[in-house]
Amino acid sequence: MNGVHDMGGMHGYGPVCPEAHEPQFHGRWESRVLGLNLALRAGWNIDASRHARESLPPAIYLNATYYEIWLRGLERLLLDHGLVDEDELASGQLRRSPKPGYRILRAEDVARVIRKGSPYSRSVEAAPGFAPGQFVRARNLHPQGHTRLPGYVRGHVGVVEQIHGGFVFPDTNAHYQGEHPQWCYSVRFTGAELWGVDADPATSVMVDCFEPYLEIA
Repeated sequence: MNGVHDMGGMHGYGPVCPEAHEPQFHGRWESRVLGLNLALRAGWNIDASRHARESLPPAIYLNATYYEIWLRGLERLLLDHGLVDEDELASGQLRRSPKPGYRILRAEDVARVIRKGSPYSRSVEAAPGFAPGQFVRARNLHPQGHTRLPGYVRGHVGVVEQIHGGFVFPDTNAHYQGEHPQWCYSVRFTGAELWGVDADPATSVMVDCFEPYLEIA
């Protein structure tokens, strides 16, 4: 979807200032937010989580820190799935019995679940539609739903550098419409193609694109 989260290739947001010796967490609450997101992924998937964060109102998204955005997205998921209501969220107190049918991640199971991970590679029945070295155009798509196609490459031409394999398609998975695995390609776009004559001629950008995002140039 088009939203304020899609900042790639845009000006006006200030410089990126890496923090020297940046800690993993800047406060204990951040580690708790990460833990809650891992523990509560019971009725949704990683793409639904991303969609919840990326569809936050601009005033919230642009004024929130990284883990504040994670927290706001989690709150939206909990409300949407009926696991809490607004009063419970405001008070921090559960006022009713937990909703049945949701997995509970217990402390003794955390290490095993983390080690197992969540692989999203899948087999795809059809052969790849594109090959390395082929010129392709990122389709000019503006879906209302979730997508991983960056806005700044839409409509531009690049060359396929690599086929990564088949993976769960986020555009459908985020909305619980099935995994619908698709081929994923690494596509190189030159700076001049993306930003015109003002771009550094030595600049290029590699973007991972699912097959439905591409067409023959």
